[in-house]
Amino acid sequence: MANLNTTEAIEALAADIGENIYIDVAKWHLYLQDAHLHTLLAERIYPLLSNDTLEEDQVLRILQSIPVKLGGGKREVPLADLLPMQCQVNLMDLLEEFQRKM
Repeated sequence: MANLNTTEAIEALAADIGENIYIDVAKWHLYLQDAHLHTLLAERIYPLLSNDTLEEDQVLRILQSIPVKLGGGKREVPLADLLPMQCQVNLMDLLEEFQRKM
């Protein structure tokens, strides 16, 4: 993965996120790819991966900063509030693995 340019790396990260991380709404799992949130999240997280240490609180701040519109835009909820704890753990594992491969 070291020879990928930035755009390709972000696309690869977005694909990993989109296929593995989901939001939970009334026990329904909506994967971020289907919710069209995977690319946005990858674009915001990718710069953190160049750091030697990936900090969970930085990732959580990014998750908090991404609003998800519900009910046709009647309400906005931070992405962090829609991810189950296990998905947050899985996201960190995924990011750490992606960072190791860079």
